[in-house]
Order: sequence, then structure tokens, then C-alpha cells
Amino acid sequence: MPSEEKELVWHKALEQDELAEGRVKPVTCEQLTVCMTHYAGRYGALNNKCPHQGGPLGEGSIENGLLRCPWHGWDFDPLTGKAPGFDDGVETFPVDLRDDGVYVGFPKERLHTRTVGDLMMETMTNWGVRQVFGMVGHSNLAIADALRIQEQAGKLSYYGIRHEGAASFACSAYGKLTGRPAACLSIAGPGATNLLTGLWDANVDRSPVLALTGQVETQVLGPGAFQEVDLQAAYGKVAQWSQPVLHTSKHAELMNLACKSALLNRGVSHLIFPDEVPKTAATEGALAGNPEGRITPVTITPPQQSIDNAVKLLVESKRPLIIVGHGARFNMAVISELAEVINAPIITTFKAKGLIPDTHPLAGGVLGRSGTPIASWLMNESDCLLVFGASFSNHTGITPKKPTIQVDFDAMTLGKFHAVDIPVWGEIGVTAEILKDQLDGQSGAVDQRPDVAERWKIWRKEKERRAQEDRGKGLNSASIFTSMTRHVPDDAIITVDVGNNTYSFGRYFECSQQAVLMSGYLGSIGFALPAAMGAWAATQEDDPRFKDRPVVAVSGDGGFGQYMGELTTAVKYNMNITHVLLNNNELGKISKEQRSGNWAVWQTSLHNPNFAEYAELCGALGRRVTRKEEVDDAIAQGLAHNGPALVEVMADAELV
Repeated sequence: MPSEEKELVWHKALEQDELAEGRVKPVTCEQLTVCMTHYAGRYGALNNKCPHQGGPLGEGSIENGLLRCPWHGWDFDPLTGKAPGFDDGVETFPVDLRDDGVYVGFPKERLHTRTVGDLMMETMTNWGVRQVFGMVGHSNLAIADALRIQEQAGKLSYYGIRHEGAASFACSAYGKLTGRPAACLSIAGPGATNLLTGLWDANVDRSPVLALTGQVETQVLGPGAFQEVDLQAAYGKVAQWSQPVLHTSKHAELMNLACKSALLNRGVSHLIFPDEVPKTAATEGALAGNPEGRITPVTITPPQQSIDNAVKLLVESKRPLIIVGHGARFNMAVISELAEVINAPIITTFKAKGLIPDTHPLAGGVLGRSGTPIASWLMNESDCLLVFGASFSNHTGITPKKPTIQVDFDAMTLGKFHAVDIPVWGEIGVTAEILKDQLDGQSGAVDQRPDVAERWKIWRKEKERRAQEDRGKGLNSASIFTSMTRHVPDDAIITVDVGNNTYSFGRYFECSQQAVLMSGYLGSIGFALPAAMGAWAATQEDDPRFKDRPVVAVSGDGGFGQYMGELTTAVKYNMNITHVLLNNNELGKISKEQRSGNWAVWQTSLHNPNFAEYAELCGALGRRVTRKEEVDDAIAQGLAHNGPALVEVMADAELV
């Protein structure tokens, strides 16, 4: 049946003589695609979807006077849309042949009907989700269209990536930096499974993320349709909240719960969208959700007994030491004030590098395998440890042999790997403020600033010695990161990959006010570039903590190779990211482990292109450094470039 001709909106579909007699063509007018036909001297406009399997009629052909569906051979009249001999047919639209072309008329309501997908994406943006990374595909097209509408309304920014793993890493990094969720989008099956590595990174590092995955239609779900994967099972423990979106769901409420869970549980929320559900019309007048009345402040005060025990131990301590982990990243101002009150040096876990400037008179650098001898010395000389937001992993190196106070918002983290003397369950900033107030004027600790200064003097002298080493096989890491220390802006956000470059960054780069992001507990190679994309997205927002800050990525050649295609994504969206790539033509960390374990070095060599030339081919700035005297200028040029830049430094795999 033709559409009603009242309140029609006319769109030009074809130029004069664009469509030859006997031919068909799909044409999109705003969001509605029609099959344009030219037969017997007349033009027709049919709904492009075959009513049986949704086949694209505009890709079919006219045979013996009938339009044949390209998917299953069903025939329709090319002008009326009727199927000869049957009661069914395809919807048609009025056509008007004018002097400047062929026009098609659409009822206003047919151009766009508010859908379930629209309702849920409206709810998502109401919760403050501003960044979406993903790949548009056949089983998420309705969600993609709802995101498009939100982007056009200025509610969010969407970034189309080259691999879904980059999308989830970008979201994980964004969440670590801001404390707010970004969303990653994928199709069913392989797209959804590609998200898993980055989502595991978010899960173990307690970063809020929304995962929006397509799914096959519910009518074929179960027996094993094309690209069908049991996504709730596949996501298992990676998602602390996972739900399918069904026809009968309370759709806005599902998105409310997904956003709330991501924020309060600090982890991954997962929504599964069977293909047909987000396409369905939303209930007339349905209201989008929002966080009003749904979120509680998390400034929880610890039990008084825990505070009393902690104060008693700290008052008696002569050489207290504060250790901060990634969980303390939003509370460093008050922790620094507490350190001043009790004369306690502050050392950090590797994941918390940069939370206190290395120039601070009480800063002792990073503890553990990627750390400095300053932090190790302070640990050995201490008589009491006050630990905020750290996980006590084996890489961190926090000794269990010292009297320890552990403060964390997560009760299960307290004493997770071994018993601690005083576990304190409370929000970190609140707890530090209480301790500062109660300890003011009571601490009997010695002034450890002279010790900290002396240890830095010794370490910097050793770094200078290492920076002079040269075996003729590339630059040493000490000189590379000393150059970065000179040039990287104080307010930069730095994303760091996994490998020897990571250890060297931890040892040699001295932080001022930079924010450092890394794949902590998961330790996933390939993190740096997609994480930099997520960090850059945060710098485009109005949040004064991050707005317009420079972004620097650090990786080895192994890590860059994992997601090097995303350099084209950075170019597409003109992301101002400077990537410093240490190229030693091997998986240097693994070679080192093989030698340490008395194994032969085997299958760790890499065949690399000239990455600087590759960057230029992608449309970015590329510089290659082969001599020590070139590195300063190359890094400075990369940082000054307005857009993506890659500085490839040929590095010695053993001088780390």
C-alpha cells in the first residue's frame, strides 16, 4: 500500500536520467533507504527491505518485469510493490518527477521514530557518559544510530576505532583518569569478544566502563546462529553487572542500573542488545533516566576503633612511611598534608607513579620492580607503614614485616594477601583528613627530609653514569627518559605500555605534575596508544582537571605493533598525542627473562618497518632517532606538533 500523502516531506532521490530504464538503485533520504526503480517509463520508490528476511531490494534486479530480491529470489512489482499471486508486498512511497530530478515523499513520522535505542542512549548521556569508542556493524546499527543522534545534539563524542580492543583500552584509561565511565560499542560475536582484554584491564584496575554489545536477533538466539556467542557467559567475571536488553525490559531502568553499577562498583557494566530490540519504537512519552536520587556520596567514615588504633601506632612511630597506590589518585592533596604533619616520606606503587612530584621534599619515588633505590631504602629504614589505596601485589614489594596500617574503600582489599596490623575501611580522603587532624602536634617522628634528599642525590648521580653508557647498539634508556623529563610538560598525561620501556620509565623518568596511566594488574602489552586516545578524549571536555592537557604515550616496538593501526584513528580525529616509541627490534623484556632463567633466547626478535615512515604514511608526524644528540630535538618537535606525532628512538635492548 502507498504511504498516506498528507504532511509529506519531499526529498530529492535522483538526478534526471541518473537511473536507466530497467534498473534499480538503493537511495538514502535522511535515515530511510528506499529502492528506486525505473520501469516502463515510470519511477517507483519501495521500502528497501524485503518483508521476509530484510534483503536489500535496491541490490536486486528487474527480471521479466518483476523486481527480484537478491537474497531469496522473491518477486515484487517494481512500481506497486505487490508480490504477484500472494497477499504480501512491500511498502511504496509517492514519487514526483520534477525539472531538477526525481523526488520521493515521506510522512514526517517515517523519517525518524524514537526507539528503545534512543531512550537508552538518552539515559546514558543523562548519567554523564560523554565518550564512546567502538566499531559500527550489522548487529548494532540501531544503537549506532541512537549514538549518532546524541552526538549531533552535542551530548557525546564518538570515535570509530580499527580494533575493538583499542576501544575497551581507551575506555579503561578514561575511567582511570577521570573516575567516570566511557562506553565501548561492538557487534555480536567477534566484536564483543575483542573487547574482553581491555575490559579485563578495567576490571582488575577498578575502572568504570560501559560495554554495549550487539547480539543476534532473539528469534534465532540459542541454536547457534551466525556470530552467536553466549555473551553473558563469555563476559563472566569481567563484568560486575551484565544484562540482556529484551522487548519486555524496563529500558531506561536497565541503563540507569548499568551506569550506577559502573560508578559505584568501579568496574565494567555490560548491556547486550539483540539486534531487533533497540530498533523497536519506544513507548510513547517514555522518559529517559538520570542519576537524580540514584547515587549516594561515597565519603564513608571509618570505624572509630580503627582510627584510634592507627593514631596510636603513628604517634609511637619514629620513621613512618606513607605508601600510596592508584586508589589514592583523587586524594593526594590531603595525603600530602598528612605527610607534612607526621614527617613521613611518600613512596608510590608503580601504578601510582606521579601522584606526588619527585621534586617534593618528602617524595621517595616508586617502590618495587619498576622503582628506584630511594623507595627501597626508605622502606628498609621505616618502622611503620601507612598504606592508602594499594593492592599489595607481588610486583609492588610492600614488605609484610613492618607494622602496617592499610586504608581502602574496598573491605575485601584489606589484608587481601597477608594480615595487616590495622585494616581501616573507609574512603581514603576522609580517612586521611581524620588522621591529619588527630595527629597534628602529636607526631614524634624524626625529620626524614635530609635522608630523602641524600638518597635522591645518590640515585641521580647513578642515572647520570648510566646515561653515558653506549654499546653502539642504540640509545640507552636512562638518556631517553632523562630527555623526556626535560621536555614533557608538567601537566601532561602519560600512558605507559608493558615491557622494558615500562621498567625504564619507572626508574628514570622524574614526574612533576604529570598523570601516569598504565595497565596495572593485567599488565597488557599494547595499552599505551589506545589508552592515550581515551586520555585525549578527556582533554576535550570542560573538566578543568584535564581540559587541553598534552597527552604522551610511551611504548616499545612490541606494544606499538599490537595496535599500530589506531594511529590512523588518531589522525582521523586529529588527536594531539605524542608517541615515544623505543624500538629495539625485539621483545626485550622476554629476552631478558629467558636469559635470567637460563633458557636460550628464542622467538623474541621482531621484524619492524621504519615506524617513523609508517607514521608519515598514516598522516602523522614521524621522526626517527638513531643518535643520542638527536633525541632532545625530536621529542621537542613531537610535542610541539599540533596533531598525532611519533618519535621512534632506536634503543639498546640491554641498557635498560
